[in-house]
Amino acid sequence: MIERRDFVAGGLAVAAMAGGAAQAQTAGLHGLIGKMIAHPGKRDELAKILLDGVAGMPGCLSYIVAIDPKDANAIWVTEVWTDAAAHAASLKLPQVRAAITKGRPLIAAFGEHITTVPLGGHGLAKG
Repeated sequence: MIERRDFVAGGLAVAAMAGGAAQAQTAGLHGLIGKMIAHPGKRDELAKILLDGVAGMPGCLSYIVAIDPKDANAIWVTEVWTDAAAHAASLKLPQVRAAITKGRPLIAAFGEHITTVPLGGHGLAKG
């Protein structure tokens, strides 16, 4: 039987080896996780606007819009980009500008905003 500490130590060793390979394959990826709070009753409308405005963004590997099951007004957006420059450039695209203009009045507040360095994972589109 494997002791818990041996299992954890082995898992950490494997993760460290895999992490080095993942970093080499995904160097420079730029991730964002952000929370938006819609005005009461406007969450679904805001989510639709966010989903409709995401097609054809160069450098976007993943853009996920999710509702928060514990907050009837909250939306989480999780993004992965080839790099920070691709994300910055996306904010100038006509469809993104239109989505921002249309969605802004529905937003009551912004919650947490986290920048990440994605290493990879299931479902992450290849650049």
